[in-house]
Amino acid sequence: MGKTTYIKGKKKEEFVHSVFENIAHRYDFMNTLLSFRRHKSWRDFTMKKMNVSKGNTALDVACGTADWTIALAKASETGSVVGLDFSQNMLEVGIKKVRDKGLDKQIELIQGNAMELPFSDSTFDYATIGFALRNVPDIEVVLSEMLRVVKPGGKVVSLELSKPNWPPFRKLYYFYFYHLLPILGKVFAGHYEQYAWLPESLTNFPDQQELANIFQRVGMDKVEVYPLTGGIAAVHIGCKKEN
Repeated sequence: MGKTTYIKGKKKEEFVHSVFENIAHRYDFMNTLLSFRRHKSWRDFTMKKMNVSKGNTALDVACGTADWTIALAKASETGSVVGLDFSQNMLEVGIKKVRDKGLDKQIELIQGNAMELPFSDSTFDYATIGFALRNVPDIEVVLSEMLRVVKPGGKVVSLELSKPNWPPFRKLYYFYFYHLLPILGKVFAGHYEQYAWLPESLTNFPDQQELANIFQRVGMDKVEVYPLTGGIAAVHIGCKKEN
């Protein structure tokens, strides 16, 4: 697959869709393996910063296999939570998890496009996106849509891979990410090309400050940034201004 596949717009959208359709059955295992289980602690940290209350509603954009969707439902206890993803194969894995945990009355998983969220303005208390913002065709459009569907005072939250701040660590991390990770994808999931996409997707993704600037540019207030594990990942939280 040539570099022309990894471009903005429809070609990127189609390619990313095919990636996740193909790796859905191994996605959870590979996430744990490739992040050395850190992705779970990153999500736990994010949930603490979000401070979800009983009855809060949430939309989990690009929910994948619904791990964060489930965590949101458990935190809100009674609030309705919607998970949206464009990959039906990923959703099928998530649907089974939701049913196994007895949360199918609280959680709804639907297929949809993060660029055009099928919800009315000011519907949710939270809108989240985990490890997916770097894959969307237009970051500003997706964040604007997330901001649109949260209530005044609600929060938009991104948990995403990032670029380490300390140069020696960044060099080591990039060696792993660009050279070893695709090989692990081939060995453990049978997909080299799909896992070679992961470092490709991070190359042109905004750094932590640039992403914070985008949060502000689309109209978010009180933007907070939390680097995790030396900057391998980062949490960005923005609030919708009160009326």
